[in-house]
Amino acid sequence: MAAKRTTHRSTKGTKLYAVRAADGSFKDIQTFKRAHKADLAKTSKAETAAAKKAAVKKAAKKAAPKKAAKKSAKKK
Repeated sequence: MAAKRTTHRSTKGTKLYAVRAADGSFKDIQTFKRAHKADLAKTSKAETAAAKKAAVKKAAKKAAPKKAAKKSAKKK
């Protein structure tokens, strides 16, 4: 699990994420822009599992034999 991040603003006004160590000191400080971009690039376990499940379902559907359409007999 990712460490809890708190947001701050630099003197310049840039939004920052800060991670604190157990003693309260700053362990890591990142700009929001950089951290957000990294978060979006990383794929979660749930997303990976869902994509794998969808691929299996699609392959099974493709491999399944197709049913022949029934021709209806017209009565005269």
